[in-house]
Amino acid sequence: MKSHTVYLTFNTNKRRELIRITEQVKKAVEESGIKEGLCLVSSMHLTASVIIQDDEEGLHEDIWKWLENLAPYREDYKHHRTGEDNADAHLKNLLTHLQVVLPVTNGKLDLGPWQEIFYAEFDGQRNKRVVVKVIGV
Repeated sequence: MKSHTVYLTFNTNKRRELIRITEQVKKAVEESGIKEGLCLVSSMHLTASVIIQDDEEGLHEDIWKWLENLAPYREDYKHHRTGEDNADAHLKNLLTHLQVVLPVTNGKLDLGPWQEIFYAEFDGQRNKRVVVKVIGV
């Protein structure tokens, strides 16, 4: 079994952004030389997520609205007593998950017809990383 690791770095212009990273992940899979296996794509921060979704702007707006309804920014979170102001970002991460695992088939990322990989940032404007780890044969 082989493995290949790539780190992606982001520093978003806004506090909350959705960044399509499908091509970077596909490139990591191709560079790995692995023909059959799995690809883990994981945020290395608890205030961001990796999700699989359709690349459609209206849906993206719906996702942001849904997340804000379920985990709104508020000043009274107990986490804010630490000097942080990002408790809502941690809650949004819980809702959308930290990582995804995707199949690698015949040396390519095996996505469905409308599936795209996104880095979802909930507390940006500073350096953040995503790890892409491909394992297989």
